[in-house]
Amino acid sequence: MTEGKSGKRLYRSTTNKQVSGVCGGIAEYMGWDPTVVRVGWVLLTLFTGMFPGVIGYLVLAVVVPAAPSGG
Repeated sequence: MTEGKSGKRLYRSTTNKQVSGVCGGIAEYMGWDPTVVRVGWVLLTLFTGMFPGVIGYLVLAVVVPAAPSGG
């Protein structure tokens, strides 16, 4: 979303995606395993009554741009 001091940006992943690439993009940005991010999202969604996790995912899928190709 915004560039930090390292110059990296948050993008939806175009290579490591299951639905829209949100969890894959977060994992790439943070340097984490995508499975950890996906499991964390599922647990967050289940333990908060579904609504916040689903709405948050949909918002990120719309707001976060897809990774540029070739870069």
